Amino acid sequence: MKIELFTFCDFAQENGGKLTIVGTFDTIISRNFPFSHPQLSVVIRLRFDLWEFTRHNFRIETRDLDGKMSMDAITGNVEVKGVGNATTVSHLVFSISNLHFRGPGVVNFALYLDDKELSSIPLYIRKG
Repeated sequence: MKIELFTFCDFAQENGGKLTIVGTFDTIISRNFPFSHPQLSVVIRLRFDLWEFTRHNFRIETRDLDGKMSMDAITGNVEVKGVGNATTVSHLVFSISNLHFRGPGVVNFALYLDDKELSSIPLYIRKG
């Protein structure tokens, strides 16, 4: 399994195997704290090899620099099925509304597949 894409964006959707992503970013700037960001999307594109075609559990956790969860974990499963090719992709697209930030810092979004951490990406929160 390979992670081909793991990003934040303003809008994303998956339709018939096609992935549309608008406005990728890794930094949010706010004049005042605490504040809530109205909406963002998290997009993940996973490529699976033939021998990995099965059901996989996933979890996305968020942690700030103090180790505190910024929100409840996103959990679910993905059923990986092939269409005659040696590999296939699965898209995970999540919209998150009103994500609350206490102050400037970093929030890491970590992706777990079958209880193994595969990758994480930082979301930088800055005062500006």
